[in-house]
Amino acid sequence: MHPDAHNLWRGPRWALAVLLALLGMVGPFSIDTYLPAFGAIARSLDATPIEMQQTLSAYLFGFAFMTLFHGSLSDSFGRRPVVLWGLAVFTIASAGCAMAQSIGQLIFFRALQGLSAGAGIVVSRAVIRDIYPPAQAQQVMSQVTIFFGVAPAIAPMVGGWLSAHLNWHSIFWFLTAVGVFLWIANWRLLPESLPPATRQPLHMGNLMRGYWELGTSPRFVLLALASGVPFNGMFLYVLSAPAFLGEHLHLAPTEFYWFFLLNILGIMGGAWASGRLAGRIAPKRQIRHGFVIMLAMGLLNLGANLLFPAHVAWAMLPIAIFSFGWALMVPVVTLLVLDLYPHRRGMASSLQAFVGSTANGLVAGVVAPLVMHSTRLLALASLLMMCVGLVSWIYLHHRWPEIGRSVER
Repeated sequence: MHPDAHNLWRGPRWALAVLLALLGMVGPFSIDTYLPAFGAIARSLDATPIEMQQTLSAYLFGFAFMTLFHGSLSDSFGRRPVVLWGLAVFTIASAGCAMAQSIGQLIFFRALQGLSAGAGIVVSRAVIRDIYPPAQAQQVMSQVTIFFGVAPAIAPMVGGWLSAHLNWHSIFWFLTAVGVFLWIANWRLLPESLPPATRQPLHMGNLMRGYWELGTSPRFVLLALASGVPFNGMFLYVLSAPAFLGEHLHLAPTEFYWFFLLNILGIMGGAWASGRLAGRIAPKRQIRHGFVIMLAMGLLNLGANLLFPAHVAWAMLPIAIFSFGWALMVPVVTLLVLDLYPHRRGMASSLQAFVGSTANGLVAGVVAPLVMHSTRLLALASLLMMCVGLVSWIYLHHRWPEIGRSVER
């Protein structure tokens, strides 16, 4: 923690949570706002479906790649400069997307968006732990998750409205305005939470030692898998929403919002419960509760789909409760990751985000297309991805039982 942490942020904790959540929402907004305009963009730029997919792939690749470095740079230069430079580049890239005259230009600026958009979510985690002790950090992390949970619901609605009433260029001008607003807000409000005395030297040898130290640590890898992979048990259904909701549940596109609303309520409820439990029960007990809920819902979902045809009356509820279990445990696991190597907290956040982004990319590009046309395969894949995190946590719990045992305030 910063030696003068109590003076860095004098406002209410929820206000800092909102500021940091807005930083984290840059990533989802960069994806979800422009998806409703895919057809309009393709017609305007005379782009093929494969070229339009490349606008998404370029963003995701840039995002995943640069998450490896945002945290390391913040360990060397401080948290504020990385956030502000990231937002500045994101703003320029968004304006470039808005003014793109060809699909090649759009792909280039989408890649630039991806390279910069991850700075906020990576660095914000480190800022929370820099400023607050464990129990308060968990409460703030939970509040960030609550606010962050609304992004996937708001972004498509904003993008759809802008595309329908204005044009696809307005979506990227909107993202440009978001970048300007966040840059000003963080320039004025975000404290520098990393003292100069604790910063890491920026040279290749030190970076490689840090990546090797974390990448070869079984505890770090297992915790990163426990936090990053189970999310895809729910995210798989989000990626497969057109097939799952339209083909299997026979919902009209105007009714899809029920699925997203239920999952958002699940995430917000789990995050709220996580904050309420902070400092009251041992972290490992809270993590166990989250995995028990996810395992029960995963098994129930698979069993129901094996026995009955999927029906709108019940098929969405297990996924929403699964989301509750994930949000209940993920703030705790994230803090355990950050506390493994306090001197490299930014790098730890980077590598954790990289594990999650890589898993998301594999699910989006490989798993979802293979299973989306069968509710049984969807349920099985969802359960298996949760089990990757569960097995990681069980092994970690038995190999290093002291992790997460004590209640810290």
